[in-house]
Amino acid sequence: MAQTNKEPAKIEAQRTFPPLDESLYYLRPQDAAFYKTLTGIEDDAALKKHILDVQAKAYKVAPYGCICLLAFTRRRLAELPAYQQVVRIGRECKNPIFLDIGCCFGNVIREAVLDGFPASQAIGSDLHGELWDLGHELFKSSPDTFPAHFVGGDAFDPETLTVATPASTQIAEVPTPDLNNLTSLNPLRGCVSAIHATAFFHLFKEDQQLYMACAFAGLLSPEPGSVILGTHIGAQEKGSVKTVFNGVEVDMFAHGPESWIAMWDGEVFEKGMVKVEAELRRETYGTAVTEGRPFSLVWSVTRL
Repeated sequence: MAQTNKEPAKIEAQRTFPPLDESLYYLRPQDAAFYKTLTGIEDDAALKKHILDVQAKAYKVAPYGCICLLAFTRRRLAELPAYQQVVRIGRECKNPIFLDIGCCFGNVIREAVLDGFPASQAIGSDLHGELWDLGHELFKSSPDTFPAHFVGGDAFDPETLTVATPASTQIAEVPTPDLNNLTSLNPLRGCVSAIHATAFFHLFKEDQQLYMACAFAGLLSPEPGSVILGTHIGAQEKGSVKTVFNGVEVDMFAHGPESWIAMWDGEVFEKGMVKVEAELRRETYGTAVTEGRPFSLVWSVTRL
């Protein structure tokens, strides 16, 4: 396993941070319906002001691309092919656990909960806990009305998450940890039914992506059908990708479908333990000007 840098949480892909641009605001009908349902704000102008106000506060905390480009306003989880597996797990499995890594406002978790996943069994994790708090402001909720859990910290910090061998189907049932008192993701080893990570892996170098994939694998339940899913910048063949978002150049490492599948099925998990699906799609960011239109790698890893 390749070693990570001393400061692996640093987002090296981003060089400069552009000013916020209100013209990027665009809600598709399904996105508008989602936000109106959860915020109770029916007026389009009032909803826009509310979202942009929270965006401005969040951008001061963490100038992420997903915040700048308003990607958090899109129902991204529902667009993933494996999403129905998550819905089924939440509705049918005993003590299901959903974990969203790099959760930001917790909008993805709210998608899953809206479609039936128990909020009390959902966990968000992010480097910046302030974003989770702003999520309550964004969706006009509170820990009482939306009892999902949050674990803050650097996912590369062993105190937050360490690499563990993927759980075997032969082991005894792992007792479910107390989600109300989590301060680390490590107690979740072998217990998580579904792990989501979007716009996450492409923030890191190739060896760090492998490290994090192994860490996720250790959390995943051995129950057949347990799934890790997400999407991020991809390429036809793995290598360096340079893209310009609204005049800002971003340089990152990207996998292609073939190398991504080989990493999970053979390196992260023993060959044949999982079914990996990955496809390239052309990325769009609402009205954002994206030169060269980078590919998105849309993927899932399912335990067999």
